[in-house]
Amino acid sequence: MTQEDLKAVLAAHSEWLADNSKGAKANLKGADLSNADLSGADLSNANLSGADLSNADLRWANLEGAIIFDTWRLKR
Repeated sequence: MTQEDLKAVLAAHSEWLADNSKGAKANLKGADLSNADLSGADLSNANLSGADLSNADLRWANLEGAIIFDTWRLKR
C-alpha cells in the first residue's frame, strides 16, 4: 500500500469516526504496512487483522478497539 493510499484510507476513517454515515471504517486487513508512518494516527476500531506492521511507526497511534488479531511482526 502506498503512503498516498494509506492517507486516503485514514482520511475516510477519520470522517467515519466523526460521523459513521460519512467516510468509511478503515479495513486494512492483510495490508502491507511495513515501514508505514502511522504515528499519531487514529486507528480506533480499524481492522488491522493479518497486517504486516514490521517497522511501522505507531508512536502515539490510537489503537483502541482496533482488530489486531493475527497481526505479525508488530514491534512494541
